[in-house]
Amino acid sequence: MTSIGTGYDLTNSTFSPDGRNFQVEYASKAVENGGTAIGIRCKDGVILAVEKIVTSKLLKPGANKRIASIDRNFGMISSGLIPDGRHLVSRARDEAASWRTNYKCPIPSSSLAFRVGSYVQAYTLYSSVRPFGVTTILAGWDSEAESRVDGQVGSGPQEGSVGKTKSTKTGGPGLYMIEPSGLYWGYYGAATGKGRQTAKAELEKLELSSGTLSLEQGAKEAARIIYVAHEDSKDKDFELEMSWVSSVDGPTKGRHEEVPKDVLEEAERFAKRAIEGDDDEDTATGGGENMEE
Repeated sequence: MTSIGTGYDLTNSTFSPDGRNFQVEYASKAVENGGTAIGIRCKDGVILAVEKIVTSKLLKPGANKRIASIDRNFGMISSGLIPDGRHLVSRARDEAASWRTNYKCPIPSSSLAFRVGSYVQAYTLYSSVRPFGVTTILAGWDSEAESRVDGQVGSGPQEGSVGKTKSTKTGGPGLYMIEPSGLYWGYYGAATGKGRQTAKAELEKLELSSGTLSLEQGAKEAARIIYVAHEDSKDKDFELEMSWVSSVDGPTKGRHEEVPKDVLEEAERFAKRAIEGDDDEDTATGGGENMEE
């Protein structure tokens, strides 16, 4: 089958003969034109970082934020069409507020990802709308405190399917990525945008599933990965924006906040030294090869 739409891409509700939805694929292409965005799940929190390309010298540094707070313990970052990302931020805030109103507690990260993912997926079903040209990354810290309400009414068994289960750990860091199709997964490390492939390769080297990376070291690695992914666009200036959320015992006390200026500057210095070190190694290797010739 041809990869060109040939009429099957005129509406969002039409499948091609080989089962493809071209409108969703075009939305994914829009994401690839956006700046690189990553999320890193650490043992004591989650880091979000984004590469903000400076499109004009008249832009005010530090303005035009790309990372937004959804609830006190949640942050969202997006890559692709910026207005679409802002709309999803507004929707996610509504979902978080609705959960608090109904259940009197913060929304769990998995439930927020499900609700936003379902909303995004609805925009792939009807010909009167278009898919969102954005991929979003959700990061949060679910409370580890024991809830007074645990799925049981009145007094019931202390253990079992309808009661509380002892020695069961709840809460902790959560990291999810939602694609234009509405598909979402939980990740240890997530990357999207123009430098997605490079960032994914660097994230895999960190072995995040081992759960040994601290939040402070994760901030440095996030900065390094963004700088490495930006190497393919050296001719364009960019700003690094970063936020984090930690446990109640960590630096943010369970809240989603911007990374402090001193920590961000130290992370950027670390990233620049790492890239300069790689360049020096490449130069030395090239010189050695020339001598052998």
